[in-house]
Amino acid sequence: MKNLIKYITLITIFTVSFSCKTEKTEEVKKKPNVIIVITDDQGYGDLGHTGNKIIKTPTIDKFATESISLTNYHVGTTCAPTRAGILTGRNSNRNGVWHTIMGASMLNREEVTMADVFKENGYKTAIFGKWHLGDNHPFTPNDRGFEEAFYHGGGGIGQTPDYWNNDYFDGTYLRNGTPEKTEGYCTDVWFNEAIKFIEAKKDSPFLCYLSLNAPHSPFNVPQEYYDLYKDEDSLLETQKRFYGMITNIDDNFSTLLKKLDELKIADNTIVIFTTDNGTSNGYKAGEDGRVYGYNAGMRGTKASEYEGGHRVPFIIRWPNGKLEGGKSLSDLTAHVDLLPTLTSLTNISHISDKVMDGTDISAYLTNETPIDDRYLVTDTQRIAWPEKGKNSCVMDGDWRLVNGNELYIISNDPGQSKNIADQHPERVSKMNAFYEAWWQTVIKEVKYSTIDLGVDEEEVITCHDARTVDYYPPWNQRMIRAGNPMKPASFFVNFVKSGNYTFKLRRWPSESGVALGAEILDEIAETATQDPRIKGKAMTFKKGYVKIGDNEAVALDVDNAAQSADITVAVEQGKTELLAWFEMEDGTVSNAFYVNVENSNK
Repeated sequence: MKNLIKYITLITIFTVSFSCKTEKTEEVKKKPNVIIVITDDQGYGDLGHTGNKIIKTPTIDKFATESISLTNYHVGTTCAPTRAGILTGRNSNRNGVWHTIMGASMLNREEVTMADVFKENGYKTAIFGKWHLGDNHPFTPNDRGFEEAFYHGGGGIGQTPDYWNNDYFDGTYLRNGTPEKTEGYCTDVWFNEAIKFIEAKKDSPFLCYLSLNAPHSPFNVPQEYYDLYKDEDSLLETQKRFYGMITNIDDNFSTLLKKLDELKIADNTIVIFTTDNGTSNGYKAGEDGRVYGYNAGMRGTKASEYEGGHRVPFIIRWPNGKLEGGKSLSDLTAHVDLLPTLTSLTNISHISDKVMDGTDISAYLTNETPIDDRYLVTDTQRIAWPEKGKNSCVMDGDWRLVNGNELYIISNDPGQSKNIADQHPERVSKMNAFYEAWWQTVIKEVKYSTIDLGVDEEEVITCHDARTVDYYPPWNQRMIRAGNPMKPASFFVNFVKSGNYTFKLRRWPSESGVALGAEILDEIAETATQDPRIKGKAMTFKKGYVKIGDNEAVALDVDNAAQSADITVAVEQGKTELLAWFEMEDGTVSNAFYVNVENSNK
């Protein structure tokens, strides 16, 4: 009898346990999927439904009629700061990403990302396209919560950390850190890879971060998309290509939406379309002094503290959550609101232990519950260390305080042509007081990120991330090809273990297979659809040097016929600075453009 009771008890416990697990699994399955499509350097005016009469974006325009649009939505003024804000809910000055190069585009290791949060709550997570928050450990997308990652290096295809000679067509990209050759136009590749992920994970909730590098320069575009605009006299030649890149995105977005319908998951998928900063090429002056393009009447473009630099489109659709119908909402919102809002919409509990600049706007989206009065700050730093007040904009509803002394009300003056600061001294004082208090919380958190070395057998660091102070490093491959010497600058690194490390100083990246002192004669002339590729200039080196922290530099005579100058150094575990440079034959010094760091301790 006792055995029978024990058996029945075990069966009951097992049944209850199985039932609870089943209920939990079903609950996870019911959670909405999330897809974020973010384009690069496309402004508010670079869409048909925002007033552009030339550009062809029928899918995104129709999508807006089925969704909720935020018309007073703001981001950082350049790419990496916006992406850092989206993923953390925090202003980029706080999280280590106040620039796009110079080691200030690496997301601090302590930051918790959207991918971390969603992964911990049962979501499958993936990124496709542009990462731009660090190319080394612990900053890679796989380090930051993305289970699957297929992406290019640096902040754009053809930048220094990217695979050599990538140019938007048939590129070699990184799949979870490993180079993989592809066929086709980059935007097509990113969407195709995202769709494969969605098909594979359709029965599980997923977070798909489709972060495009287009229409960022270089303005390389398939011929058929250039042809759509080639006879448009009101556009500059590069704008024709720029618009073609956007129409290509629109076509791919159409394919994505149709796939969601085909898989019968469209109703329970949150789809967001947005961009990362103001237009870079959609509104600019030509050589004749005329201004070409469309900017929705706003002042400023990419990297500007004025409205056109940071007001961008934001469209969100989720039929099951009643986010539909084509409404436009005009309360002040921002990229830093995405993390708290998406966790709320997906019923994920997430309380940050850090200061959050974003707020949950889910009630505003679903019920139009007004957002509490708030101030928001955006700025353009793009220097070695953030400066108080630099290119800043404080926002309060439709009010804008620019650089602390220019006041505009956007609803009356969208072009910000009438500074009314002298008419509203109390408001100026109040907004400046907020900025002062806000900045004090920010500056306490500002710090440099450090690259971990010794995690893998061999790692590559590039001059893109060197801590220059008063100059830009060669951040793209065109600059590498130009061969202008770069003043030596430190890398901030953390050796994860003590031991011998070999530092391979390079002028060209390892995948090029080119010798240190060689030139590269593979130039390509500019065409109607593609930027030129310049010849790679030869540089001749005499000595190579490596310096770790305060230790004396280790020198080596350079063989210019070799592909690298290899210097082995015994290194202590911990954080330090690394310098790696060449002395050229004429006595000029130049930072190594690439440094492969080989860990001899594995």
